[in-house]
Amino acid sequence: MSTVMMPVTHPVRLTERINRIEPSATLAAVAEADKLRQQGIDIVDATAGEPHFATPQHIKDAAIAAIQNNFSKYTPVGGTTELKDAISRRHADDFGSDYKRDETCASTGGKHALFNVISVLVDHGDEVILPVPYWVSFKDMVRYAGGNCVLLKADEAHGFRVTAQMVERLITPKTKMIILNSPSNPSGAVMSPEDMTSVIRLAHERGIWVISDECYVYLNYTGRNFSVGSLSEYRDRFLVVGSLSKTYAMTGWRLGYTLGPAVVVSAVQKLQSQSTSNPTSIVQKAAVAALSGSQQCVEEMRAEYIRLRDHVVAGMRSIPGLKCTMPEGAFYAYPNVSGFFGKSGIKASADIANGLLHQAHVATVAGEGFGTTEHIRFSYATTMENIDKALERMRKYFGGL
Repeated sequence: MSTVMMPVTHPVRLTERINRIEPSATLAAVAEADKLRQQGIDIVDATAGEPHFATPQHIKDAAIAAIQNNFSKYTPVGGTTELKDAISRRHADDFGSDYKRDETCASTGGKHALFNVISVLVDHGDEVILPVPYWVSFKDMVRYAGGNCVLLKADEAHGFRVTAQMVERLITPKTKMIILNSPSNPSGAVMSPEDMTSVIRLAHERGIWVISDECYVYLNYTGRNFSVGSLSEYRDRFLVVGSLSKTYAMTGWRLGYTLGPAVVVSAVQKLQSQSTSNPTSIVQKAAVAALSGSQQCVEEMRAEYIRLRDHVVAGMRSIPGLKCTMPEGAFYAYPNVSGFFGKSGIKASADIANGLLHQAHVATVAGEGFGTTEHIRFSYATTMENIDKALERMRKYFGGL
């Protein structure tokens, strides 16, 4: 009589570092909205952190030409010389910086660039000062590296302002880094050049690193476009991380970059050499076209975002009980929904976001993913028609609470 052998099973034991982090809140919101959409429900999607514009034609043409010319081999890890020069030249022309090739590294998106920099600078037990609200991935990147986030609550009454004085109160002997994101995702807040300079000066004096995430730097509506890269006297303690995703409507192309001290950029490239290697060769050619060509497309998209912003903020402010600061950049509104807490069992913004999705069929992202419990994020990178539809549904939903 034969014996049937039962398969041996072993528990799956994941690493401690992967268990420190959570899935992206924005991607989770997108997935939940998609489930309802697949059921045939008409969802107005205000979750997307990406332009609704198509990539400009001259950029697409450069990628097609790269394919036709068989530019499909490996390149240097941090990008071709042509691309590095295009990145540094664009930044120099727009912000007066002066970065060399060994101070420039191209990566597979701005998120990848941020992950690289945090990974090479933040060690176990290091503290990182992070203004709240924050972009969802900052906190988890720091935790994955073994660091601890020290949260700084921005001043909502003054447009989510962050000052050097606010930062200084949180500095301890363990402080390794300060992360700045201006214009901000999710609040749309823009730090003034004076505030940013003061924070950079403070960090330089204290020997603290600063990452300036400038993903939305060209979507600044204040009339005072600014990059910390222009502060050459302090550049040995900060890094600029940028992206082509929002500026040129190239989110899916995945091309970001780091500008900073050569010793840090060299470490970034070493890490990248053991992970992704070079950014996609074809995308590099498209990026050169984007950075070196006419910037008229950037101005046209920026003008449209201002029009959409003004419309969505006016609409939200017309809803009784809803408060909304005026975003000065990026393409998000971040309304305060705390006026509805206590109604219909609502306790936090997650309840509001859930109600808007399942009852009003408007998809937003709850503030909890950005470090607050009183807000929702609404992306206005969409058509005016979709915004009006969303506002009508939101007005009905909030009016029924």
